[in-house]
Amino acid sequence: MTAPAPGATLQAMNAEDLIRARYGALPFAPVDVPDALAAMLGRSVTRRYSAEPVSEALLDTVLAGAQSAPAKSDLQQYSILVTRDPTKIAAIADAIGTMPWIKEAPVLLIFCGDIRRGRQVCAHHGRAHANDSVDTFLNASADAALAMGFCVMAAHHAGLGTCPISYVRNNLDLVASLFGLPEGVFPVAGLTLGFPAARNATSPRLPPYVVVHRERYDDSGLLPALPAYDALRPPGKPRYPEVHGPKPEGCTWSENAARQLSVPERANFRAWLASRGLNLD
Repeated sequence: MTAPAPGATLQAMNAEDLIRARYGALPFAPVDVPDALAAMLGRSVTRRYSAEPVSEALLDTVLAGAQSAPAKSDLQQYSILVTRDPTKIAAIADAIGTMPWIKEAPVLLIFCGDIRRGRQVCAHHGRAHANDSVDTFLNASADAALAMGFCVMAAHHAGLGTCPISYVRNNLDLVASLFGLPEGVFPVAGLTLGFPAARNATSPRLPPYVVVHRERYDDSGLLPALPAYDALRPPGKPRYPEVHGPKPEGCTWSENAARQLSVPERANFRAWLASRGLNLD
């Protein structure tokens, strides 16, 4: 099954087409799906943006979609940084160095875990904040991630394109300086946003039986599934060629995953968090 071409309309695709594009096969018989679910099944990243501006009203509405995400205990431990400043966007793109298309996006969002807000609320009521812990860090990170996921789908429904960028965490001091981050606030991921000049093709995902575990965890199907899954994905640019060596023909998905996960990334993150008042007791 060939993935839908970038920009293909979901209206022209039925549920079976969407599932095949997502998995490269039809692992189950899908039900008829409403437009909202079809949009989720057909979502893809955008790395090419048009010059059309995103109005403030549209952006505010998409951000309201982000704030419609669930949050742990309704604490809402996240914040969203918004910039339209080309100089700031370029500074982040240049620091990352491998994603020049970030500069095309008219809007860059950075989703942050925000423990500071809870501290302030506690102080307002005369109580000490007693949860500077790994659990609170995880809750705030999950809140930010959920908000970003809702933002992605709100933008998609509004005809906008997005692409998440975890690499903002490679440049923590730069982000903190550009946006004036106080103690207790930390970047989780960035998100480019704008009207797409073109959307990427649907990216096939691992088969459901590898990811979805019913009643009991069982990953016995992972290794047998990798050859067929790798064959679905075009060869990728080799990760960390300076460590593992170049590979002109590209790498399979699993080989690139192994390359990436075998090199320590962002080893300074915990120390940076501690320097910002998050000791993760």
